Amino acid sequence: MSTEQTPKQFLDFLGTGESLIQQTYSRVRRIFEPEHILVVTHANYRLQTIEHLPELPEENIILEPLRRNTAPCIAYAALKIKKRDDSANIYITPADHLITDEEAFEAQIRKGLEKTEEGDCFVTIGIKPHKPETGYGYIQYDETKYEGDIYNVKAFTEKPDLEHAKLFIQSGDFLWNAGMFIWNIDALSAGLDKHLPDLMSTLGRAWKDLDTKYESESIAKVYAECDNISIDYGLMERASKVCVIPTVMGWSDVGNWGAVYDLSKKDKNGNAIVGQNIIAQNCTNCLIVNSSENKALVVDSLEEKIVVQTDKTSLTFPLGNDQAIKQIAKAVRVELGEDFV
Repeated sequence: MSTEQTPKQFLDFLGTGESLIQQTYSRVRRIFEPEHILVVTHANYRLQTIEHLPELPEENIILEPLRRNTAPCIAYAALKIKKRDDSANIYITPADHLITDEEAFEAQIRKGLEKTEEGDCFVTIGIKPHKPETGYGYIQYDETKYEGDIYNVKAFTEKPDLEHAKLFIQSGDFLWNAGMFIWNIDALSAGLDKHLPDLMSTLGRAWKDLDTKYESESIAKVYAECDNISIDYGLMERASKVCVIPTVMGWSDVGNWGAVYDLSKKDKNGNAIVGQNIIAQNCTNCLIVNSSENKALVVDSLEEKIVVQTDKTSLTFPLGNDQAIKQIAKAVRVELGEDFV
């Protein structure tokens, strides 16, 4: 069981129909034409990406030779965009988030693009929180300084523990970090050059080969030298002009079990039952997941718990404290071995 990716695999049970990347592409198509949409993914997923997004030009699939977090992949994409269009205005989004209000999504992204069309401000999308959530990063914003409903960012905050998450909600000036960014190519390039010069120098060695038959070979030579660093830490937290648009759009990154619980149908006792061969007795407000075809899952007298069973592992932890799974996964890895994580 992959402790971070497993929740996304259960979207089929939630009846979404399309894959998450197809849903994301459809949303972005409301704003951009196919020739202006790029997808960054690992080289191993090239064929799957082509299969899922047949309308997307194949030359717009950017292939990473290995994973290096979000800063290198965004910088790589920025170089290709700059080579193609040195006046581009850019929106960047994860490909595996769920958004149910696409009209609100479109309106807010267009608002951000209008803000960055000429200026040098970075814009991010902040989701108005409805509960204390430990699985998301947070953005604190300055309520006294704004232009319309676009506010200055005070600070980015890592995923908190439950007590700090409750304090964030009570304060009223914190938003969930959705990992969506808007900027023009000049501002992005200047920011990357200033705050991540080593990264840009390394990737820059492949500049002349971008969009040629030599690109993959050239990128493979330099990519391993890139630091593993997030765009939040490497750029957004260091930049001086960062704004946020507080938004409600039915958003979830579906990257934690709490999100699966929120999205799932509940029975009369508030339980979300995902999978087959499950018996839940005297349970309230629980997420109970069975991905094993060969084992039944029977639980009794649980309240506000998450229970997940696979062919190799079963685990239980508190609902509303998704961060606990990281400690659980670490303990399993150390004490039982990688095969059980």
